[in-house]
Amino acid sequence: MTGDGPPTILAVDDEPSLTTLYEAWLADDYRVETASSAEEALGLVADESFDAAMLDRQMPGGTGDEVLSELRARDHDFPVVMVTGVDPDTDIVEMPFDDYLVKPVGKLEVRRAVRSLVVRGSYNDLLREYFALARKRAVLESTYDRETLEESASYRELTASVDDAAARADDARAELLDDAFEEAALDFG
Repeated sequence: MTGDGPPTILAVDDEPSLTTLYEAWLADDYRVETASSAEEALGLVADESFDAAMLDRQMPGGTGDEVLSELRARDHDFPVVMVTGVDPDTDIVEMPFDDYLVKPVGKLEVRRAVRSLVVRGSYNDLLREYFALARKRAVLESTYDRETLEESASYRELTASVDDAAARADDARAELLDDAFEEAALDFG
């Protein structure tokens, strides 16, 4: 997550009416920044951080594919959904996006995709935090005996932090699994 406020989403499409629509659909739960070109999108990413992005593949002056490649080259690892009128082909195999929606799309489909991206991004952050804390605990446990560690307030705080991070990661994983189950149920209708 980018901060204490709502997650921030970047919506990029050369059709301003679509980015306005996406912004309206997502406004209740997210802060949405919009761009109508590849150049504008990359400028926004240079100035602020995002929790997820929605990219159109075909835009004048630069494609969503190029924006995605540049985002990854700049080490932006937030999740991305391609929202495009381009039917998928085998060229998507090498593209580092997280989801792919073919236009026309509806409000529910966009909201579900963005929610899933934000939860996945949060889950990745939570896992990173958990493993970093767990590794610190493992290093201390391999260096000191149990009695010494139990006397340490810092170690007790670390252990509590590990447990908390594990619980938050488990909650995010459960949410991801619920989303996947719900999506599979809709597919089989």
